[in-house]
Amino acid sequence: MTAWEAILLGLVQGLTEFLPISSSAHLRIVGELLGSSDPGAAFTAITQIGTEAAVLLYYRRMIRDICVAWWRSLTGVHGTDWKSRLGAHDPEARMAWFIALGSVPIVVLGLLFQDAIETTLRNLWITVFTLAFFGLLLGLADKIGRRTRKLDELTGSRAVAFGFAQSLALIPGVSRSGGTITAGLLMGFTRKAAADYSFLLAVPAVLGSGFYQLAKAAGSEPTPGAPGAVATLIATLVAFVVGYVVIIGFLKLITTHSFMPFVWYRLGLAAVVVVLLLTGVLTPNGGIVV
Repeated sequence: MTAWEAILLGLVQGLTEFLPISSSAHLRIVGELLGSSDPGAAFTAITQIGTEAAVLLYYRRMIRDICVAWWRSLTGVHGTDWKSRLGAHDPEARMAWFIALGSVPIVVLGLLFQDAIETTLRNLWITVFTLAFFGLLLGLADKIGRRTRKLDELTGSRAVAFGFAQSLALIPGVSRSGGTITAGLLMGFTRKAAADYSFLLAVPAVLGSGFYQLAKAAGSEPTPGAPGAVATLIATLVAFVVGYVVIIGFLKLITTHSFMPFVWYRLGLAAVVVVLLLTGVLTPNGGIVV
């Protein structure tokens, strides 16, 4: 992979990670269109470290307050009973526990289905289905959702529901933000609240996955045809810069506009991929051995 290809893939990652259109699907498609094989799940996971660094920067004050409140509650500032230590008297401390609770499904399912995630589930026919189906589901949720709940109305059961929605993003085409925002809308949360929690919830899972893949790549022989370390680093840095700008624009956009443009985009992309598959421009498995 050349430096220019790495820059382009980093740009794609940064542009699509926070929009409900699936960054993994775009990397899968664009990577093959560049003339190389599928960049792979490892490359996707590592470059997502860049976009999650953008989340840490944008939400730095909120994350700091959540961490401080969590520690204060855990050490018994609000009481030494277990409910107090779990944030019964501090909504920011509870948010820390809800993020941890919501992260469990993707960790468990990611480990259980790791082989399928890296091979079978990257088939572009599956991606076509997930782009279209979950795009329509997002549009439906945006239309019927009450959009009245704020983040302080989050509960343990709702956090778990968000977590299972996030875990669907292990399949390219679903979209991490799209899945969690859809779940949030269906549960009655506002667009902004659903997006905020979606971005915060992604931090532990994405950073954990990214650094796991990074350590795994560092301790093994390079996979033939896979992007090298320099290309991956370039893509990750580009993803960070672009991702930060996208967060700002996306959160402003959804306060006044619906998600329908993203729904139509997903349906259009699915149609384009079908044409490219039928004409042989793209291959279903992109060179992956399944």
